[in-house]
Amino acid sequence: MTLETGRKELRLYVIGFALAATLTAVPFAVVASGTVPRDVSGWVIALCALLQAMVHFRYFLHIDFSRQKREDLQLVLFSVLLLAIMAGGTIWVLANLSARMMP
Repeated sequence: MTLETGRKELRLYVIGFALAATLTAVPFAVVASGTVPRDVSGWVIALCALLQAMVHFRYFLHIDFSRQKREDLQLVLFSVLLLAIMAGGTIWVLANLSARMMP
């Protein structure tokens, strides 16, 4: 690794860290202030979480939409799909059990 590529990579990591820290602080500030309605704060949290996932993909995992990285992106998206199916199925089963237990 040359000095120039090392500096470029360090700059990208610093930018990614600043964006991730900002996208963490914004929802925390919205909830801590208590001035924003509950449903709006939920949307702010969800949007910041989605943006933060994109920041992590781009700046830390180095996954973008270029032709070379498409296989990596497909692998990550498939993993997310499997996790969503497992989490959704777990929530569905637990909700069903809860409904059967409560009279």
